Amino acid sequence: MKIIVCIKQVPDTTNVRINPETNTLVREGVQSIINPFDVYAIEESIRLKEKHGGAVTALTMGPPQAAEALREAIGLGADNAFLVSDRAFAGADTLATAFALACAIRHLGGADIILMGRQAIDGDTGQVGPGVAENLDISHITDIRKIEEIVDGRIVVERLLEEGYARIAARLPVVLTVVKEINTPRLPSLKGKLAAKKAEIPVLKAADIGAEVERLGLNGSPTQVMKIFTPPKPGGGKKFTGEPAETVGALLAELTAAGITIKGAH
Repeated sequence: MKIIVCIKQVPDTTNVRINPETNTLVREGVQSIINPFDVYAIEESIRLKEKHGGAVTALTMGPPQAAEALREAIGLGADNAFLVSDRAFAGADTLATAFALACAIRHLGGADIILMGRQAIDGDTGQVGPGVAENLDISHITDIRKIEEIVDGRIVVERLLEEGYARIAARLPVVLTVVKEINTPRLPSLKGKLAAKKAEIPVLKAADIGAEVERLGLNGSPTQVMKIFTPPKPGGGKKFTGEPAETVGALLAELTAAGITIKGAH
């Protein structure tokens, strides 16, 4: 079985900076981590390999430093990894990102199962998985909490719903996005760490994956952030002290003076 797990390196949530000129996240020189949901996708890909055989390829799109996330994936059990990195990809929204990843997956020969986390913590859109499937013209199922079986080119999964779950079957190849309930990620082994340290991470540029430049990066992104600003801090408010009857009366008087009427107040 050929499995590709798409991961994303995201800024540490305690250290997020925005480029004021492009209104995009500053990733260079920022402490980063593997997107938490993607860690579960890595674990599930390894479990599938252990059960069904085959190989796991980790794939990410990002700046050169994103190679560290791929090394972590190898340390956890992925067999190899590829970094999709080119200035042409900079500033991509979910549409352009999904297109680039799909081109890379096609370049790598496709896969039986493509796994990724349900969403990235820096964007929280959950759109890239379905977008990759659409570009590859294959099925996708989101929010997977359990893979029940894979038999004769058919997969059966449980999809998490607000109340309960849905049992869904699909033909391979398929794109699956997973939730945290699907497994408990393992820690990297010593063997894995050594493999990660020695691993060569090939870099795929736009020309390598046959991606049209006009569909990449900011040029290929129909949704763009026009402005980002820090909302003003709320005012300190006013505190009323004293007996309940007095404080309620004072509050109502204050609201009335501000032109605010409370129905039923007397």
